Amino acid sequence: MRISYKKLWVLLAQREMTKAEFRKHADIAPATLTKLNKNEIVAMPILIKICEKLDCDFSDIVELVKKED
Repeated sequence: MRISYKKLWVLLAQREMTKAEFRKHADIAPATLTKLNKNEIVAMPILIKICEKLDCDFSDIVELVKKED
């Protein structure tokens, strides 16, 4: 399984928010945004902060996807 933040990018598009605006609004580090862009693991407290700032749930921003063999 792997992490995907595709739902986060769709949510931002629906809200007409750029990634730069999102980073500032959620008060996350540039390195964290890079991890999100690369579908890398991000610490739970950061995901909680993102959900609080965007008023959403984990399932609205992240999903587990099966790796293809």
